[in-house]
Amino acid sequence: MIEKLLIANRGEIACRVIRSARRMGIATVAVYSDADARALHVRMADEAWRLGPAPAAESYLRSAGIIEACKALGVDAVHPGYGFLSENAEFAEALEAEGIRFVGPPAAAIRRMGDKLAAKRLAVSAGLNPVPGRDEAVRDGEEAVRVAREIGYPVMLKAAAGGGGKGMRVATNDEEAASGFERAAREAQASFADARIFIERFIEEPRHIEVQIVGDMHGNLVHLGERECSIQRRHQKVIEETPSVFIDEATRAAMGADACAIARAVGYHSAGTVEFMVDRERNFYFLEMNTRLQVEHPVTELVTGLDLVQIMIEVAGGATLPLRQSELRLDGAAIEARVNAEDPERGFVPSIGRLVRFAPPAEEDGVRVDSGVVEGDEISMFYDPMIAKVIAHGRDRSQAIERLSGALDDLVVRGISHNALFVSSMLAHPRFREGRLSTGFIEQEYSGGFDPSRMGEEDARELRALAAVAHSGRERALHAGGACEWSVIDGGEAYPLALRANASGFTLAGEEGETLHVRSAWRPGQPRLVAEVDGRRVVAQIELLDTTTYRLSARGHRRTFKVLSRRAGELFPLMPAKQGADASNHIVSPMPGLLIEIGVREGDAVEAGQPVAVVEAMKMENVLRSPGDGVVAKVLAAPGDSLKVGQTIIELDP
Repeated sequence: MIEKLLIANRGEIACRVIRSARRMGIATVAVYSDADARALHVRMADEAWRLGPAPAAESYLRSAGIIEACKALGVDAVHPGYGFLSENAEFAEALEAEGIRFVGPPAAAIRRMGDKLAAKRLAVSAGLNPVPGRDEAVRDGEEAVRVAREIGYPVMLKAAAGGGGKGMRVATNDEEAASGFERAAREAQASFADARIFIERFIEEPRHIEVQIVGDMHGNLVHLGERECSIQRRHQKVIEETPSVFIDEATRAAMGADACAIARAVGYHSAGTVEFMVDRERNFYFLEMNTRLQVEHPVTELVTGLDLVQIMIEVAGGATLPLRQSELRLDGAAIEARVNAEDPERGFVPSIGRLVRFAPPAEEDGVRVDSGVVEGDEISMFYDPMIAKVIAHGRDRSQAIERLSGALDDLVVRGISHNALFVSSMLAHPRFREGRLSTGFIEQEYSGGFDPSRMGEEDARELRALAAVAHSGRERALHAGGACEWSVIDGGEAYPLALRANASGFTLAGEEGETLHVRSAWRPGQPRLVAEVDGRRVVAQIELLDTTTYRLSARGHRRTFKVLSRRAGELFPLMPAKQGADASNHIVSPMPGLLIEIGVREGDAVEAGQPVAVVEAMKMENVLRSPGDGVVAKVLAAPGDSLKVGQTIIELDP
């Protein structure tokens, strides 16, 4: 029986493991870097141990420091979470050598599956069908081009020791294959200390579907159904759900059997995930096996009723699996959204800073929130950008989506940019609702970027009405039976609204005679405006920008309104917005980060869209492109420089 568990991780997953261990009566130890000294996981654990400075290489990736903590504090087991050392075979072996249990699979399984090339060869021997490609690493960009031509474009360049979307690039021509190799190899070296890159066919319009498996040390192994993980950006998952609307029973059974076959072939126990690429005809191809707990494991937990972390801990202690394959029952559907610190309206650049306000939705009616932060915490540039995972369970997919959408409307995050509104927009997208998914969904449906101000007239009319109701509440203009008239300025156009209070709320009448009935108990200062509009519950995020200006967000939309009295609106028309200085000749860092590469020199001619620099932030490389045609006038930064947000890197002459 495990008595004291150290969690060799941070943030959301560390908190998640601590919660299960606490329910099991197991004492917990948190580890932390200087950046995380006051983090939630540190406060939740029974004991805590400092590992070192903020950079992961000097703290969370220091296996020697973690083992030192285990020995000093009498720890008898370590759960690695995901990321960091979770798929490091040497770490697992070092723990075992000290008599400390590793809550995960055998080191030999980690090693064989962690090498994607070896895993592909093992998959073939176990009867699985891998994605067509070359199962040897390429040496340089020149060889990458040659191999890509042999396979046929488009191709995927992948890190041999990769995972989590790191070290991956799609190439459609020779130039992209050569440059993609360099960037993928560099990213792989930084993330995994292994720069090997291999190439395989890129399957067009694919779905990314994975199968959760669990096994014990007594030879028992079961699969727990599939997860659809096709909604991705830069090969990183954004929305995950189970079951997949695309997979039929025959395909589900075949994928589950293949997942168990490769797990048996490698002598697997603990929780793991076998990932597949599925084409339009439901042909499926083995991609890789992740020998750890996945970020998206909660959706499987919600439909199976199992606690995967608890199972991992019990299996590490020698217990038998709590169920057989024939006993598996899947209840309804579940869907998860990753809420990340990034700005979808500015090309998803990372956002760092203090969570001035953080209020997660209530965990009721099938909603679950897994997070590792609280209000006042800092989102750091040193680690991944996840703020929280919001998960919803329902009797079917439609109900799960509706519950998740409502939960995201309820989620309050202030102080940094985040992607919750973008995720809400995807949940409402007709193609998503129909289940017509692929890994190219975001690129295809949001090719022009994300603009939350675009919305239908019905949604805009509703938000205008809520802005008027909020302003009326602030101005205390209405009393029982009272009335007033406002002009709601929306996009430079004035919309007249007459409000009348009554016993059940407000009646709003527009210029065309249309009416809305609104009930709301909102009070000034509350970040959420909860209302009933014509009998339907609506939750909007509301921010007061000045005494008459409101920004409202709901269901993937956001718009800013100015509310004036009709007379004031006539006497004081809106002043035209001030135009900012022309910055089109400046290429600036959109985020704090490290300048990795400068691709131009002073005097070089550049074209619009041409890559000119690479900035690394939150463990990912971001390519900066020229905003227009011109000539490089000045290069103001050099590779290795630490950049501030908005810092000019290159000046252009048009």
